[in-house]
Amino acid sequence: MADDSRLSSERTAADLVDSAVKVHRALGPGLLESAYQGCLAHEMTERGYSVQTEIILPVDYEGIQIDRGYRIDMLVNDHLIVENKSVSALTDVHKAQVITYLKLSGLQLGFLINWNVTLIKHGIQRVANAL
Repeated sequence: MADDSRLSSERTAADLVDSAVKVHRALGPGLLESAYQGCLAHEMTERGYSVQTEIILPVDYEGIQIDRGYRIDMLVNDHLIVENKSVSALTDVHKAQVITYLKLSGLQLGFLINWNVTLIKHGIQRVANAL
């Protein structure tokens, strides 16, 4: 069963990267993050995936759920987090943000995508949570 789950995650990840390439080829760099996010969500939905956007991720502080903490840009099939950026360069803080989302959600795999690049392959980072 674990192998099926891993294969499912790998297929989802491969489709996500392929979808990001398709969207970036159509739009190019320079748009707002929200435009890319909407197009990527549409593309993944067209491929049969469940996609939720702007998911509130509460922070547990001293036993209290704080719902103003974080928002996950995209959650694909309830197991893959996508954080979209449109910045001149990704930093360690951006990667740390995805790692934090993975830890808070208990999920294992995320992608950090910077759409503001000439070639999208240079803007995609796979991020794993070492539970």
